[in-house]
Amino acid sequence: MTQPDGAPALDEAVAPAVHDLPGGLPAALEAVLMVADEPIPVVELATALEVPVDDVLSALHDLAAEYRGDDGGRPRGFELREAGGGWRVYSAPAHAEVVGRFVQGGQTARLTQAALETLAVIAYRQPVSRGQVSAVRGVNVDGVVRTLVARGLVAEVGQDPHTGAGLFGTTGYFLERMGFTSLDELPPLAPHLPDMDDLEGLDGLADLRGPARSATVAPSTDSGGADEEGDAPAAPAATDEGHA
Repeated sequence: MTQPDGAPALDEAVAPAVHDLPGGLPAALEAVLMVADEPIPVVELATALEVPVDDVLSALHDLAAEYRGDDGGRPRGFELREAGGGWRVYSAPAHAEVVGRFVQGGQTARLTQAALETLAVIAYRQPVSRGQVSAVRGVNVDGVVRTLVARGLVAEVGQDPHTGAGLFGTTGYFLERMGFTSLDELPPLAPHLPDMDDLEGLDGLADLRGPARSATVAPSTDSGGADEEGDAPAAPAATDEGHA
């Protein structure tokens, strides 16, 4: 059927302006954030809602203050905060124990000390190979790295052009769990770790390259899982040179 000049075709849905919806922009932001499974950048929110970035940012800060009870209202059991490069709704820290009991059934699951140490080395010296991490820690970290990859905290980000060894770095999920927006917010610990220049040629350590890891493992939704992988002492580099 012919439409009048300038009129939209029948199959073209005309979306209502965000400000015309019940609750306006704040309600629209809440609706989008409630279905987000990862932090959403402000620009992405503004694009989806067809609203200027400054308006979206102002509304986000207003919502965050409202949820905290800054206006004298009741503090909510959830909060809106910026982390991992975007904004997302989280349960309030004050209720962490209650949420933990519900999610974990009373069991506390945390990364082992070995996993935390390995994660710290990767975070501060990324991109870094497993051989270089092993040289820093003095043990074979093959199993621990696989665990961190499975948790979604680290990922293979490339290959060393000289040795072909996989290089690992932290993920956006790591930033989110730490509450950071960028790696620049890491505490100044890096000066206490050896320079990567001192670790060149250490990617021949035995069994440090291992079988290829599955990329289909979904990251855990908890704050860290029990690390089932133990550390094995790394073999002397002189014995393992030339191993793939």
